[in-house]
Amino acid sequence: MPKRDYHNYWVYIITNKPNGVLYIGVTGGIDDRMERHMQEIGGKFASKYKLKHLVYYEEFQYVEDAIAREKQLKNWHRQWKINLIEKENPNWDNLWKPLDSETSSE
Repeated sequence: MPKRDYHNYWVYIITNKPNGVLYIGVTGGIDDRMERHMQEIGGKFASKYKLKHLVYYEEFQYVEDAIAREKQLKNWHRQWKINLIEKENPNWDNLWKPLDSETSSE
């Protein structure tokens, strides 16, 4: 298999409602990861609190950078995380759309 020149990694924040429980994660496939969160098989913590709304994400080329950012955000105070979300997404909209939502006729 040929080596890819560019990879995509994401650091993301999901929640159950505005100002609700926050979960910060890192993934190499945001669509697959969000599908698992939607089915409540994305992890025990996320499943327990029904965290299904993607409210923030950042994209990285290198996994090391993504992991470093995830660790940084996890060490932030809660209010800093809320400020970060609200700067980019003031209404706490769900930013994730299923891949087939654009082609679906329903």
